[in-house]
Amino acid sequence: MIKIALAEDHLIVRQGLLALLAMEPDFSVVGETSDGLEVVPLVERLQPDVLVLDLMLPGMNGLDITRQVVRRSPQTQVVILSMHADEVYVLEALRTGAKGYVLKGSGIEDLMNAVHEVAEGRVYLSPPLSERAIAAYIESADAGFSEEYESLTSRERQVFHLAAEGQSNRSIATRLSISPRTAETHRTNLMRKLALHTQAELIAYAIGRGIVAPEDSSLLD
Repeated sequence: MIKIALAEDHLIVRQGLLALLAMEPDFSVVGETSDGLEVVPLVERLQPDVLVLDLMLPGMNGLDITRQVVRRSPQTQVVILSMHADEVYVLEALRTGAKGYVLKGSGIEDLMNAVHEVAEGRVYLSPPLSERAIAAYIESADAGFSEEYESLTSRERQVFHLAAEGQSNRSIATRLSISPRTAETHRTNLMRKLALHTQAELIAYAIGRGIVAPEDSSLLD
């Protein structure tokens, strides 16, 4: 039996996926959440074999969640669900440790295949991504990715994501159960590390790395 945790913020989509996954006789969905900040604690508590993870979640994006899951629950394989077929998203997902990348426009069979494949330790990408993206990832290795972003702490990445969503220091503080002054300090430190000077630069950086989609930032409406 393959134990699965599901993280998807759209209720109708999540309910549909739960119903479809439950139809597979060797799948057992052991937990679900819609909040990016809840995913890692959920995985640590339940220790699923596979995490099916939406790329864009409120609070923390799928890429940073994957980094933490790989470190804290190495036996859990991550399958990213995404509407983005752009190479930057796929390669970054692979780089952070995801073993599967399934396009939301695919059929349910695609997701079923992905779960089975990654549970067996193999990589699975939705067609037409396939081996071409894997080859590109191997060739590029770590080239072209920002070392500055890798220097951010886990808390700074949480603050970065929420700031890129357009949230104020006070809102970030409430979300993360820290003081507004601490949120401001983290924000100042991460912007210094990334050599960013304005909110617009922060958002552009987040979009460029695939950390948030343009529609996720309230400042771009």
